[in-house]
Amino acid sequence: MSGDDRPTLVQQLAEFAVAARNKVPQDVTVSVRQRILDVLGLCVAATELDTSKAALAFVADQGGKPQAHAIGVGRVSAAWAAFGNGVLAHSLDYDDTHLPSILHPSASVVPAALATAERTGAPGDEVIGAVAAGLEICVRTGMAGYDREANNSTFFEHGQHATSICGAIGSAAAAALLLPGSDAKTVADAMGIAVSMASGVIEANRTGGTVKRMHCGWAAHSGVVAADLAHRGITGPPTALEGRFGFYQAWLHGHFEPAEISDGLGEHWEVPLVFFKPYPANHFTHTAVDAARALREKGIRPEDVASAHLGVATPTVRTIGEPLDIKQKPETGYQAQFSGPYAVAAGLFGGGGLAVGLEDYTDALAQDPARRELMAKVTVGGDSECDAIYPFQFPAILTVRTTDGREFVEKVLANRGGSDRPLTDAELARKFRDNAGRVLPQSAISAVEAATLTFGTAAGNTVADVMDMLRFTV
Repeated sequence: MSGDDRPTLVQQLAEFAVAARNKVPQDVTVSVRQRILDVLGLCVAATELDTSKAALAFVADQGGKPQAHAIGVGRVSAAWAAFGNGVLAHSLDYDDTHLPSILHPSASVVPAALATAERTGAPGDEVIGAVAAGLEICVRTGMAGYDREANNSTFFEHGQHATSICGAIGSAAAAALLLPGSDAKTVADAMGIAVSMASGVIEANRTGGTVKRMHCGWAAHSGVVAADLAHRGITGPPTALEGRFGFYQAWLHGHFEPAEISDGLGEHWEVPLVFFKPYPANHFTHTAVDAARALREKGIRPEDVASAHLGVATPTVRTIGEPLDIKQKPETGYQAQFSGPYAVAAGLFGGGGLAVGLEDYTDALAQDPARRELMAKVTVGGDSECDAIYPFQFPAILTVRTTDGREFVEKVLANRGGSDRPLTDAELARKFRDNAGRVLPQSAISAVEAATLTFGTAAGNTVADVMDMLRFTV
């Protein structure tokens, strides 16, 4: 307890988490199953990346007891399995997003929970509850750093990756719930320990570098380690979040909203509201893809474009529009994922998946002369109409002038994959099958899908069963 005998924030979160371990609402249960399936598909597809191969080779070198599967490696320690799978889950920039906190909760929480559950043999209903609690905690700690006056995440303004920073705390809670005999104190201690392990800087979004792909791996790893240490008796400060030298003072100079953490906790769930990503790119670019695709459907071809301007929310310009010369000439598919001009090109050229897919973000296409010619005509800037909506959506207004003098304006003010434009069950299934199908045979894909979507039922498989279905090496 705090000095006035009221529960501290981590204590409130821990009590909530323990209650959720055995009971969550049905809509949350359905959402969690879908998110686990989404993450597994992303992990499988991401094994093809060179950065993934490097990270997984690193995991294979770490040794330790064989406790859980790192996809593409085999059984390693739970902490290193969480790291490897967390790296894979976030590497394609295809993982879910919560708004307006602007973080990706599942890519760290799910790998941490699965690794721990495989290690302990936890039943499916407890896995569902642990993932649900971890996601909710991750989101709420991120929302506490959202500045409603500035309409932006203070983490983001500081160049901090809330995804991995808050993801470490959510991962610690999820992992702690799945260790035998854990109570609210153990969960609180795990989160308090994870506060000292949380990290992430997003400069790579702007100017390059692949380190961001490691962030969710470190968050998941930190969560598993923190939970294990708490289970062995290491303690965290009870005021780890709100204290004078706590989490929010260290990261946000003490500017945060504690009510975002505690209000409605256990009654209102954010988990079902988290956006699924339809496209494998930075979420700020998705509405640009949709706007360009709408123009393509009206008959506008890439060669028809004389000039184009992509209006977006002002805080996103630094990520997808600056430095403009780099965004107009991405060298790699990874850089293209963070480019507004490339998003316009991808939408106008058209692609696979649910409109554009992984095959549309390759090094070759990033350097394709025809796409570069189009990207050179695309500028990016802040737009007041988009600013009024952001960050509850990532809107875009695309203005195109054609070579014959016509002007077209296409507005996409709500993101596909959110509650305003949800993906159907069939679309989510296609996304998983497309991702997993890059590596796995159809029989394994169907088995994983069926097993994951029945987690927590009498007929449900264990986590170990599912991970065995994903056994392959890179």
